[in-house]
Amino acid sequence: MTAVDISRFIDDLATQSGQAIMPFFRSALTAEDKSDGRDFDPVTEADRAGEAVMRHMIKTTFPDHGITGEEFADENAEAEYVWVLDPIDGTKAFISGLPLWGTLIGLTHRGSPTYGLMHQPFTGERFAGDGRTAHYRGPAGERSLATRPCASLTEATISATTPQMFSGKTLEAYRRVESACRMHRYGCDCYAYCMLAAGHMDLVIETGLKPCDILPLIPIVTGAGGIVTDWQGNPVTGGGNVVAAGDPRVHAMALKALSA
Repeated sequence: MTAVDISRFIDDLATQSGQAIMPFFRSALTAEDKSDGRDFDPVTEADRAGEAVMRHMIKTTFPDHGITGEEFADENAEAEYVWVLDPIDGTKAFISGLPLWGTLIGLTHRGSPTYGLMHQPFTGERFAGDGRTAHYRGPAGERSLATRPCASLTEATISATTPQMFSGKTLEAYRRVESACRMHRYGCDCYAYCMLAAGHMDLVIETGLKPCDILPLIPIVTGAGGIVTDWQGNPVTGGGNVVAAGDPRVHAMALKALSA
């Protein structure tokens, strides 16, 4: 199994899952709430259809691989290679008719993220990385991705999906960083990490993420020259609190402010 084989297969996964998802976008789709009465956490038939297609393709092509995803139970999660799937990262945007969502496809080897792709089938964009390089393909053509220099928080554009994801001390910590930044943007979900990798944003800080929310994005960000850790600077493969930065200098400043 070469890197080229994996890249081609992941492209196929993206294409097939996109074909399953797109008929539901901007339709009369209804969403279920899987939050058990907490913050609204929607899931739709589009989520399930997209993940079901990918799981079938993976099990047919790589029967020894494991799969962990957003909508269905883990399968062979202790395998050497494990696929990490989030068919629609940004379901709230999806059901609102906004294109700020994407399909996340990741592959880990012995627990470490080795390849990731974010596919937005509505805009026809794909952001991919293997931790060493990262690439964009879409209506604007093809190009390599690279983060931009950012020497301080005062120069930084920061993003979080929503300030409502923080509470108590995590909200206080996030506000310390955000208040020092030049500009903030909300509601981008996985797109924020891809815009960071493309050199348009500088920081993404979030909390309460699942592994499927972040693992596929790590090889994209790091392949573009960025860094992704938890709030203490440790690896973040288990999800939780996340800091992604395009420049190590602003990453260090963000960690310092978060722990102040």
